[in-house]
Amino acid sequence: MSETDFDIIVVGSGCAGAVAAYTAATAGKSVLVVERGNFAGAKNMTGGRIYSHSLKKVFPDFEQEAPLERKITHERIAMLDPRSNMTIDFTSDELGQEGKDSYAVLRAPFDQWLASKAEDAGAEYICGIAVEELIKDGSGRVIGVRAGEDEITAQVTILAEGVNPILSEKCLGNPRPKASQMAVGIKQVFELPAGQIEDRFLVPEGEGAAMLFVGDCTHGNVGGGFLYTNKDSISLGLVATISTAADASNPHPVYQMLEDFKGHPAVAPIIKGAKLVEHSGHMVPEGGYDMVPKYVFDGCLVAGETAGLCMNMGYQVRGMDFAVASGQMAGQAAVEAIDKGDVGEAGLASYKTAMEGSFVIQDLRTFSKWPHVMEGWGSMFTDYPVMAKEIFNAMFSVDGQPQKPLMKRMMPIVKKRGLLKLAGEVRKAVKSL
Repeated sequence: MSETDFDIIVVGSGCAGAVAAYTAATAGKSVLVVERGNFAGAKNMTGGRIYSHSLKKVFPDFEQEAPLERKITHERIAMLDPRSNMTIDFTSDELGQEGKDSYAVLRAPFDQWLASKAEDAGAEYICGIAVEELIKDGSGRVIGVRAGEDEITAQVTILAEGVNPILSEKCLGNPRPKASQMAVGIKQVFELPAGQIEDRFLVPEGEGAAMLFVGDCTHGNVGGGFLYTNKDSISLGLVATISTAADASNPHPVYQMLEDFKGHPAVAPIIKGAKLVEHSGHMVPEGGYDMVPKYVFDGCLVAGETAGLCMNMGYQVRGMDFAVASGQMAGQAAVEAIDKGDVGEAGLASYKTAMEGSFVIQDLRTFSKWPHVMEGWGSMFTDYPVMAKEIFNAMFSVDGQPQKPLMKRMMPIVKKRGLLKLAGEVRKAVKSL
């Protein structure tokens, strides 16, 4: 192979890019990371949590040094109508077990830590510069990047540019994600003393909770709310499909949805007295398996959100563990291809083999039908929260009048919505999950 400036160039220093750079640098390769932000994590936001299993494979002792917020030991799912809230609160020892645990993180410090690990391993960083183009040789193989007036060459380029796949579309020919496959996330961070967080969420010292909301948080539109507890702050926000956010006729734009969400009786007491310290927005890939593009090319690999590796299950949102795993596999495949002297698509095919054999692609494939089910299940965001309110009001309200048996109180509520219709919707959802 011809001489190049670096063995590997990584575009982007999110979870996927930083881990790819660390993996390759640890193997002794010369690595350059080009990050568009002024520092790693400058343009990233998250709810957010990371499931530890994939991170532990890269950094076995990450708990001792990574800037983690709280271990998540309480899972809560809330169904809201404008004036009611039905919440499931689950906790168990298993949620905190090593390999099954997860942590709330704030991406700015977390991404900076990942970048420092890559640099310590020998990777070089250039921040504050956007890669404008992937450069190719006469045969069409990617041989590096162009950033401003500079052209920098490499044997392998790993594209981890994030959720907006500009280079993937422009230079590799991957299709732009459909509007229905993308969402916009909006998040605010509220400072709150650690003790108050623990009191409000009924969690032991140092532990935390994750909450997902459906229904009135998006005024009945497809999407949902999220809340994560940090050490001394709360991350609160919501996600709505791009089509909803871009609909000028929508009487509730996303920023108004968030303000109304913050005022909901289920949310307002949680952030009462808290200080707003951050506001951010970001796109989120939500198309699942069907939006995963081609990710192996001559001289180039695609990883993380650029490859559409994100999954919103309604009760569980994953992306960072996919990004970490794909970054590690991309770094390993690039090293292997260089060592074998074949950095063409065939030489880099071990990345696809590894991805296909991993939880990343297998989980996305297993739940591939869910995004379509959620997109067409409007009643989940409108009528189901109202039905939940009616059912629990019938269970818990006592007015001194003789009560009917519980089943006779429940059945009229269900029947007016169509028993077979409800059964069919739930069956379809369960099958897709």
